[in-house]
Amino acid sequence: MKTYQPDSFETIRYEKGTDGVLSITLDRPQRMNSFNQRMLDEMHSAWRLFQHDADLRAAIVSAAGDRAFCTGVDVVDSIDESPDMPFDERDPGESLGPKQNLVWKPVITAVHGLCAGGAFYLLNESDIILCSDDAQFFDPHVSFGLVSACEPVGALHRMPYGEIMRMVLMGNDERITAETALRIGLVSQVLPREALLPTARALAAKIAEKPTVAMQGTVRALWEALDLPYSAAVQNAYKYTQIGNRISRLDRGRVAKAPHTLR
Repeated sequence: MKTYQPDSFETIRYEKGTDGVLSITLDRPQRMNSFNQRMLDEMHSAWRLFQHDADLRAAIVSAAGDRAFCTGVDVVDSIDESPDMPFDERDPGESLGPKQNLVWKPVITAVHGLCAGGAFYLLNESDIILCSDDAQFFDPHVSFGLVSACEPVGALHRMPYGEIMRMVLMGNDERITAETALRIGLVSQVLPREALLPTARALAAKIAEKPTVAMQGTVRALWEALDLPYSAAVQNAYKYTQIGNRISRLDRGRVAKAPHTLR
């Protein structure tokens, strides 16, 4: 996997705001923002940069163009594979998803237009998802004779089982509308297209105002709870309050002494 810096990004835009918010924009509108190997490498690099930048405390993922947020893997300019040794292949989610890149800062995803297949790698690891009223969600894998597994399994914590099965088994023959996405809990808000990014920005800015230790501890505790039985999740959660709250108290003490030097 190659590493890139923002000034060499070709498939995404990486824009740091003065409000502590990072904007990552998928920028292959001519290919409906489908991902190729370059985009996977650049997304992996972007998450690592975001993770280690103390000035950035929340992120927005959106997409360029009018037609699509993302339609999954680019079937023309595809990703690196190892057909002679399939066990060497890497799941694209390892690059696209913030959580698989150990990012615990809050991530808001703003979806417009078509959102299909591999785009769910981004949705599944987002903390808040907003969409425009023209958004359409679907998974075309089975229509092309391909097993649909990684993306829908990743969505199990966000969507009801029956809704996922209907989506993947219908393939290209049916799409989840924005209204249905809201009803089943895939998104938390549906907005007119022109209000989508401003609303995402306002939410991210409010989140970025809050202490980053508290935010990251909250995100990580809840994310890890998805994999644990209830009692273990509760016990694990308390550890984050023991660690994070103690650090936050120390930070508040430093803020009182030098409020202009610490966010």
